[in-house]
Amino acid sequence: MLLLIFGATGSVGHQVVEQALEQGHSVAAFTRNPQKLNIQHPNLKFIEGDVMNSPAVEQAVQGKEAVLCSLGAGRNGVIRSEGTRNIVKAMEKASVQRLICQSTLGVGDSRANLDFFWKYIMFGLLLRPAYTDHVFQEAYVRQSRLDWTIVRPAAFTDEGRTGAYQHGFTGSEKGLTLKISRADVADFMLKQLGDNTYLHKTPGLSY
Repeated sequence: MLLLIFGATGSVGHQVVEQALEQGHSVAAFTRNPQKLNIQHPNLKFIEGDVMNSPAVEQAVQGKEAVLCSLGAGRNGVIRSEGTRNIVKAMEKASVQRLICQSTLGVGDSRANLDFFWKYIMFGLLLRPAYTDHVFQEAYVRQSRLDWTIVRPAAFTDEGRTGAYQHGFTGSEKGLTLKISRADVADFMLKQLGDNTYLHKTPGLSY
């Protein structure tokens, strides 16, 4: 499959690129700094550009079969949401339908999955701007005409890919570790390309 990956140089995006190539996909990595992604592969193409630049995003989307988005907040704290809005608009214009977008556990009806620390200290105080950015990001995706899946992972760890994680649990699910490796987030995102179980849904992801 011909994939376009936004946020390819980020911690999750890097994993998405590596695993997509391992699975035989053709990957276009959209990034401002291609040199930050230290991967060389015959099926990897770099597209240098800024996700805040609508024409650049529109050009990158052309001809792709699916888009995976793992954008970070950026310096001004709205790159994730505004960049995703540009991606959605470009996809709709180009009639590219499948979007797998990484958000975070705690947004929307998954807020009840969080413990006191994450609900009130991290997202309530320390990471409030990042949380708000995700809220707007999800809204732009939900309002689109795309075939979207919003993936909501718990806090990231550096462990390797296990494939053994919980997903799609209810908002009232308790006893979660509230942790998931970046490699397993990428694993789950890529699995959505061949599975419509979570089409127009927001599966949580945690050990």
